[in-house]
Amino acid sequence: MKSLFFSRIFIKLGNQILFSFRMKYVFGLLSFFLTFSSLVSAQQKEITLEEIWNGTFRQERLESLQSLNNGKEYVVLNYDRQNRTSSIDVYSYKSGEKTRTFLSSADLEGIQYFQDFEFSGNESKIILATEVESIYRRSTRGIYYVYDVKNEELQKISEEKIQEPTLSPNGEKVAYVKDNNIFIKELSSEEVVQVTNDGEKNKIINGITDWVYEEEFSFVQAYQWSKTGEKIAFLKFDETEVPEFSMDIYGQDLYPSKSTFKYPKAGEKNSIVSLYMYDVAKNEISDVELGDYSDFYIPRIKWTNDPSVLSVQVLNRHQNVLDLIFVNAQNNEARVILNETDEAYVDVTDNLTFLEDNSFVWTSEKDGYNHIYLYDKNGKLLNQVTEGPWEVTSYYGFDPKSKKIFFQSTENGSINRDVFSINTNGKNKKQLTEKIGQNSADFSADYTYFINSYTSATTPYEFTLHLAKNGKLVRNIKDNKALLKQIAEYDFSPKEFSTIEVNGAELNMWMIKPSDFDETKEYPLFMAQYSGPGSQTVSNTFYGTNDYWYQLLANKGYIIVAVDPRGTGFKGADFKKVTQKELGKYEVEDVIAVAQKLGQREYIDAENIGIWGWSYGGFMSSNALLQGNDTFSMAIAVAPVTSWRFYDSIYTERYMTTPQENPSGYDENSPINHVEKLKGDYLLVHGTGDDNVHVQNSMRMIEALVQANKQFDWAIYPDKNHGIYGGNTRLHLYTLMTDFIEDHLKANSNN
Repeated sequence: MKSLFFSRIFIKLGNQILFSFRMKYVFGLLSFFLTFSSLVSAQQKEITLEEIWNGTFRQERLESLQSLNNGKEYVVLNYDRQNRTSSIDVYSYKSGEKTRTFLSSADLEGIQYFQDFEFSGNESKIILATEVESIYRRSTRGIYYVYDVKNEELQKISEEKIQEPTLSPNGEKVAYVKDNNIFIKELSSEEVVQVTNDGEKNKIINGITDWVYEEEFSFVQAYQWSKTGEKIAFLKFDETEVPEFSMDIYGQDLYPSKSTFKYPKAGEKNSIVSLYMYDVAKNEISDVELGDYSDFYIPRIKWTNDPSVLSVQVLNRHQNVLDLIFVNAQNNEARVILNETDEAYVDVTDNLTFLEDNSFVWTSEKDGYNHIYLYDKNGKLLNQVTEGPWEVTSYYGFDPKSKKIFFQSTENGSINRDVFSINTNGKNKKQLTEKIGQNSADFSADYTYFINSYTSATTPYEFTLHLAKNGKLVRNIKDNKALLKQIAEYDFSPKEFSTIEVNGAELNMWMIKPSDFDETKEYPLFMAQYSGPGSQTVSNTFYGTNDYWYQLLANKGYIIVAVDPRGTGFKGADFKKVTQKELGKYEVEDVIAVAQKLGQREYIDAENIGIWGWSYGGFMSSNALLQGNDTFSMAIAVAPVTSWRFYDSIYTERYMTTPQENPSGYDENSPINHVEKLKGDYLLVHGTGDDNVHVQNSMRMIEALVQANKQFDWAIYPDKNHGIYGGNTRLHLYTLMTDFIEDHLKANSNN
């Protein structure tokens, strides 16, 4: 940034004066600029790890943005940090002005602030979440209240902490889960009905998902009110035969305690899942027979626009056959409407949308790229709505007035995102966003407007209002120009995007060079990656916390590179699914080949190449150091999988089938089986409270390295989960990693 700034000044002034002054004045001018440049450089700040983790570079966002039913207003959750209060504030789409405050905790007796909120369907009631505590990645429990908008009355749902409260469509009742059972509370009478009675920890779960569903199918609430509120459809998980996993919790007491939960590892028994229908008026439960399935998943249930028809998605254990089933809630009769198959696996999404006549929108990769399809209410394909060598990355919805579908895609490059509209017949596609980077939309309830969230490598989040019919800018809402001004005080280098061809594939890559980069010198190379199936590390987005760390490292004399190898996402199904049954083979080959190719560049020190990653990225960095031991001299692995035999059934089997079916795929690409190849410096980090990638992975890796008599460094964070955070933990971790890099990936003396 600094050098570009001064070159622009010099060119501008030079064009004005170069031919009107004698050469001695030109040399004098050059001397002035060099002096001034050195002075400003000396005044620029050096970023610190403390700043990265203390919120110095926090971006402003629109928290919990939701459109109101009228389509003319939206609400945002605002925090008053000074007074520690929260409020739901209402804004006009048209004017941008705050029209009123729906609710403020300052006006509520007994609540200092609330952390989240949810409206009933008719917006007559609001659920407020307080005292929320995390259970696993997505699940929480807390003390919840219902606020009556008309009467301005507050009502506590339960004296005990509960999970997943949801108001009935008319707002008269609230359902929730406590102790693995479903309850319904009548708000006017405060009468509570216990719907299920067999819930028991580590045995039976009603209305919420088990651990592996939560983690891998990305949902917790496993019950839904029908559109009339007459029925509740819910899932029951019988995890009696699922093997238990136990973690020691060290805490502060004299004796540690244990956390024991059901965790199905690859090839082991899963929960037995079943579907039930509850009749609210009759207080009766009936089971739903979906068909002749065994060892299957139910990753989604959703009521259609016919209030008596529930849609259910059933997926086989290999996850390569998915049936969309319609269940008649009056007699529980089930019929298959759509069948989706894939040689590798079928992705589960939340894109299923029912139109007024119960025809529906569906997304699929069946033509090689993820696209939108339209089916009639009986599952007959009407047409493929989008097509082309690009991916639909988000489906936003359907406007019944204009008959348009709104979506986000990679049509303008796999590292970018744009928002589009298109007719259901696939015609009149219109791009609604203009700026190159990542655009995402939040539409008003009537699809008149959308709020666009935009970011790029040079632009922190900007929020703007647009007309949905043509994308025309209505007004600016919020930006982060203050953050841009703040980081201008630092000596940051631009992120340079490019592609690199290895192993017959063109891979996306970015590079950050030291701010004082000199192409005549050699620099150590430090590679960052994640590389998991369908993931993306190289994207045209503004700094995340790791990007600030990379700037810190670059200013210490390192070149930082990120690459997305084969198996990552947004470049078509073939590119993504090439790693099927071989996780860790092609991705590792690619990162090794990239490192070797970059090492041929004159400004990169091929003897000093390091790599790091977290989770799947830790699996990759470990493999790269071991299997590319002549290429990489150093690696850091945080919370890595070291053998896919240790990881959960749904994720692992999706890509690998079971260990019984594919033992070589599991073992040949697991770093735990390559420890004898270790030559370079290796740092292994894990949290003992990691319920996702268990510390067992690192302990088994440590034992294998010890028995191979290989020296390495390791760090254990007591009671920390997969994110390894809390208090000073992240600062400590990144200080540890920074010191390890500086000790083992040394910059040459000529820098």
